[in-house]
Amino acid sequence: MASVVDIFFFVTVTRQVPYLLFIFSLVCAQNTIVFRPSHVITSGTSVSAFLLGNTSGVSLYVRTVSPSNTTGSINPPSCVAEPTGWVLLREQLGKDPFLFRQFFVLMPQTAVRVQLRLNQSLRLCTENDTSTDCCPKPLCLLQTLQMSACVDGSPKASLLIQAKVHARLLPANAASDNKTVIPNQVYQPLGPCPCDLTSRLCDVRCCCDEDCSNEELKLFATSCLPGPFGGQISPVPDYQCSAQSSENSPDWFPFLCVSSPPENNPFLGHFYQGDTIASKLGPSFQRHMLTAPVPVEGYIQGSPIFMLNDQYFTIPQKVTGRCVNNAPVAFLENFIVECVTLLQSCPHGNPLHTLATDLSIKVKDGQGGEVMVDVVDEVASDLSPFIFRGDGASPGEMLVCENVTLALDYKFYWKGNGITEIIVTRTIGTITLNGSAQVTSRYSTVFLNGEFLAEMNSGNPGYQMERLVIAGIMLDATENSTNLIQRTSINLWKSVGDGLCFTAEKKPVLFGENSTSGCLFPVTRHHLTQCDLLREAVSSLQEDLISASFVAKNGNPDLLTMTDWLNISFVSLNSNSSMKDTPGTCYSIPSHLHIKVWTLITSVVGGAPQREIQALQVSYSASSWGVACGGGSFSSCGDSAETQMFPITSSVTFIDIPINTGPSKTRFHINFTEYDCSRNDVCWPELAFPFTKYYTGEPYSQSLAKGMILVFFFITASILGTPWRQIRQVWRSAAL
Repeated sequence: MASVVDIFFFVTVTRQVPYLLFIFSLVCAQNTIVFRPSHVITSGTSVSAFLLGNTSGVSLYVRTVSPSNTTGSINPPSCVAEPTGWVLLREQLGKDPFLFRQFFVLMPQTAVRVQLRLNQSLRLCTENDTSTDCCPKPLCLLQTLQMSACVDGSPKASLLIQAKVHARLLPANAASDNKTVIPNQVYQPLGPCPCDLTSRLCDVRCCCDEDCSNEELKLFATSCLPGPFGGQISPVPDYQCSAQSSENSPDWFPFLCVSSPPENNPFLGHFYQGDTIASKLGPSFQRHMLTAPVPVEGYIQGSPIFMLNDQYFTIPQKVTGRCVNNAPVAFLENFIVECVTLLQSCPHGNPLHTLATDLSIKVKDGQGGEVMVDVVDEVASDLSPFIFRGDGASPGEMLVCENVTLALDYKFYWKGNGITEIIVTRTIGTITLNGSAQVTSRYSTVFLNGEFLAEMNSGNPGYQMERLVIAGIMLDATENSTNLIQRTSINLWKSVGDGLCFTAEKKPVLFGENSTSGCLFPVTRHHLTQCDLLREAVSSLQEDLISASFVAKNGNPDLLTMTDWLNISFVSLNSNSSMKDTPGTCYSIPSHLHIKVWTLITSVVGGAPQREIQALQVSYSASSWGVACGGGSFSSCGDSAETQMFPITSSVTFIDIPINTGPSKTRFHINFTEYDCSRNDVCWPELAFPFTKYYTGEPYSQSLAKGMILVFFFITASILGTPWRQIRQVWRSAAL
């Protein structure tokens, strides 16, 4: 087994030789402890920096310094602590990645984050204020601090901090908590009195102004402003049956007027049917009361899994960024989360201390039966992935915590709409506590159909928005597989922690979501003398984002049908650049990877547009890298170990291909607009619109029947009316 691991590790390292050589030179160059950055200018109450190198046994000291009046220089670093108004905090970030510790024999390299916080109020002192915890002037603080890293009383590195902090100017009157309640405009007008233009004064002729007294209202009671501006928000429209009296209404008005309740008013901006509808409750900060779970007969994707007591089957998960111990498990939804817990004593109870009897429970299988959870125990031999200890140890008693649950990995075997088997692998270990320790526990669920992982589609058939863009890798004919394509994803950078590319994660590309992300790549002046090696290292990082050569056209591709897949177009960077590398500057660095995806709506199913990918292109953008000498000191220009961070970015853009609506218009259709309904007020082609198939206001049979009745009335009126009588008289006179 060891030989197999060695062969695999050798092959992996061989493929990354340029990248490893570059990192090797980076680590070897940093054989001392240094602050990064070495000079900081701050205007806030907090400032952070990183101490890199062998930080074991390093002590930190902060003091206030000032430049010399004659030479302008600052005294050398000192290992004597002086009182300041700042609080020093330090945080151990950890060691280098596992690969460097195994492949190279180097001195231990660690990183410490140091932070200074101002322990003083930024409130501006009043005239008779005797408190010392305030700022006497608007410029509250102007000082220079020097932080020294010492080993055995000898300074090894220093950090210069220039602080310029101003006082915070607060308003004289505290803000009121009373907020104006804006009514829902559908049911109540937003401005009930628009003519009330002056606050706390009576506006003339504004009868709805609440600032007007009864005596003032009597002066203009007969000449109030009419309409909505005068506060008459609900006037009766002219088309209402109650608007016209019998004296002045025309004879046709009773047959064509509108009968509607007074609440249905156009001035409110919306119409609704009949009765007043109560507005919905808005968001609240009160605790949400969960409803009782309702079991289902058959599981579908996303539905919760139930136990025999009709309660949710729960596993610790992350909800809104934080770990929740009792989160329901969704059917066919795979996940893996890590939860960090600070232990100061041995845990008791879930989730860090579980028993096999607590995990072995009965779950509804979704087919009317039940399935028992089988528990398999594993003992963790290496606790380093789960335990992180601080620098110092507590002088208290050492505690030995046995059978601590470090991981719970669930496997759900499913078929159709039911679950056939559940197996949970519980990883336990013994933790020795001498003070406190951070425990990183892992929880995961995987749904397997037989022995195959349940792969989720991104649509049926077209892609759905914000679903995974499915990519594929062609399988070799020698591999024992029934598929031609192996599914994978197209990724972008996802920076975490310190933002470095060495520790960055990857996030998959989601359909229809344009995104840009990146990470930081540390470069020294020594590396800028090896530009070819630097370009290969950056190219290797960018190429790891996209390992696929095909992309699926739709959201449910067939792994055996090549017509469901498209070739990914890779545009290589032009290496024939006119700019030549110079000492200290490297050109044509492929620092930006851009993905373009062309999509098209090919059909509509059930009113939902079906989108497909027509093409996918991957291209690179080059930039020049060079370490700049800043901070007013040119001594760093000659330091080959001086490090500067350069960004490596990735982005994706989705481009919609417009749909061709038909052939282009001829010159006749462009110039002759008499019968164009979209460009004229009178539309003669729509004279008989109610009798056409485009009229959907009522069933076609009803509209046809009503039309025939109107035609009958017209013919009857013509026969019995005056024009037809005159025609008959002329006909009789001609016959005589």
